[in-house]
Amino acid sequence: MVRINEKEEKVIIEPISEEAVEVVTVSADVEKWTPKTELGKKVKSREITDIDSVLESCKPILEPEIVDILLPGVESDLLMIGQSKGKFGGGSRRVFRQTQKKTREGNKPKFATYAVIGNKDGYVGLGFGKAKETVPAREKAIRNAKLNIIKVVRGCGSWQCGCKNPHSIPFAVTGKCSSVTVELKPAPKGTGLKAEKEVAKVLRLAGIKDVWTKVKGQSRNKINVIVALEKALLKLNTMKLQEKYLDSLGVSGIKKQS
Repeated sequence: MVRINEKEEKVIIEPISEEAVEVVTVSADVEKWTPKTELGKKVKSREITDIDSVLESCKPILEPEIVDILLPGVESDLLMIGQSKGKFGGGSRRVFRQTQKKTREGNKPKFATYAVIGNKDGYVGLGFGKAKETVPAREKAIRNAKLNIIKVVRGCGSWQCGCKNPHSIPFAVTGKCSSVTVELKPAPKGTGLKAEKEVAKVLRLAGIKDVWTKVKGQSRNKINVIVALEKALLKLNTMKLQEKYLDSLGVSGIKKQS
């Protein structure tokens, strides 16, 4: 597993398999950043200090430094979407998915990876990166994850709990990508993340502590699983709730109308 500490500008690598992962130093010097977009200029000049105002305005985030300023201390991780070569196709999972294009000059390999970032408090982002080498693919995935940051609505929708704390999700949601369907259901406190490993990584960085999940279809394709999960999390924001149910479900992340 690869964990990136934005404050100390270091990459901490924990061994997950026999294959070693390359070390990359991530530059987090925002002071030298020269914004090019209007939103970036307002963030740099401190006219905008809240990430919620950016997400509610529906303005696209085109510079990753905006997330570095508005969400300090976010954690990053890479998802196991690839598989190393093994006997009879039984290789171990790895963070890079390798593909090859056969040409007259020879084989031209490319590496793809999926990154997830989050602050474990309701904000999470997923990004896909592909390049001819592993290091640019990882950097591109982390950059795209910052550009695709979303807010996850949390709550306590389990009838077995009723604690009104945002430790789970307020209601059940479903996301679909190709043949894969991911279903999330609220769980009582103390249940934990009853989910597949890669799904649990995303939910943990989103700040969800207790949830039941069900994955149907060709779940061996981890990219489809992650995309279906992202669609399910987006439904938590688009689903409308009446104000009388906000307190009973312990919903956080939705502003009450005055």
